[in-house]
Amino acid sequence: MTTWFEDRPVPQIRAVLCDADGTLFPSEEPAYEASAIVTNRFLDHLGVDLAYEPAELQRLTNGRNFRSSAALLADLHERRLDADDLEHWVAVERDVVTAHLRTVLRPDCEVRGPLAELARRLPLAVVTSSAGPRLAACLEVTGLTGLFESATLFSAESSLPRPVSKPDPAVYTFACERLGVSPAEAVAVEDSVNGALSAVAAGCRTIGTVQFVPPEQRADRIAALREAGADVVVDSWWEIVRLLNDLVPIGAAAPVTGADA
Repeated sequence: MTTWFEDRPVPQIRAVLCDADGTLFPSEEPAYEASAIVTNRFLDHLGVDLAYEPAELQRLTNGRNFRSSAALLADLHERRLDADDLEHWVAVERDVVTAHLRTVLRPDCEVRGPLAELARRLPLAVVTSSAGPRLAACLEVTGLTGLFESATLFSAESSLPRPVSKPDPAVYTFACERLGVSPAEAVAVEDSVNGALSAVAAGCRTIGTVQFVPPEQRADRIAALREAGADVVVDSWWEIVRLLNDLVPIGAAAPVTGADA
């Protein structure tokens, strides 16, 4: 067994739970470019005389979905947020960002290759704060759809009885329940602090990744992910393959199919 889990032995790894944005594809920056436009319209609607730049908005809300970010911003600026109004803006932001991501994301052999290798050893699932339609679009344009069964796509916005967002651990707990694994038998892969906090709070072993983090931000992100409880932080999906290879030989993991949503 490799050293990164020595202080917390793994009884058996039965699933890899992958965050989506910033983990499976480099969608964080383009998503915030589109989201900032909608966010600033939303704030203007609330009577807030302030506009956020995409990078500023990302620093404030990274790892959250728009529903959670909107509530955070309304509270920050001491504005009342009507439930029906929120649903309208959630739908607007989802559609605008999804359309933009369809135009900018592309397949990446440095993601699909290692994921295909991992899929030979372990079931893969996606656990994200983003809405289901946005996730489906991103998986399609990046060529990753075939690596994930539809029953193993879990969205904090779309899959749960009540929409939430990371760092709430509910979506990880829900995913493990549906997959029929305990959190201790799952490894989460996360790029954001809020995502790592969510996975760790659910009880999952957590790998932080900075593959798509801009180089000038990596040192700070690595430190923040470790502070959030990530067991280890890596800079590529191939490194994740190497970490898990010794722990899970081909064919050693019990099959996990996921339950119908």
